[in-house]
Amino acid sequence: MSKTLRPIIGLVDNQKVRISSHGYDELAADGIFVREILSGVKAAQPVEDYPDYPKGPCVLGLQRDQKEQAHSRCLGNT
Repeated sequence: MSKTLRPIIGLVDNQKVRISSHGYDELAADGIFVREILSGVKAAQPVEDYPDYPKGPCVLGLQRDQKEQAHSRCLGNT
């Protein structure tokens, strides 16, 4: 597991997650529910790790939804 994804999972476990309005809009446009992302974050596969990203560490993660379709998501720790 990436060093960046580990603290993000901790934030999800402790219910300390914030999603931007842009993030909500993008998810809604794709028909994805926030609860799907949060419940599947532990199974996310890191694709690219950005620990030094200027807006805060983030990781591009691959997750599967309830229909087993794969989606890539930027998971940030800011």
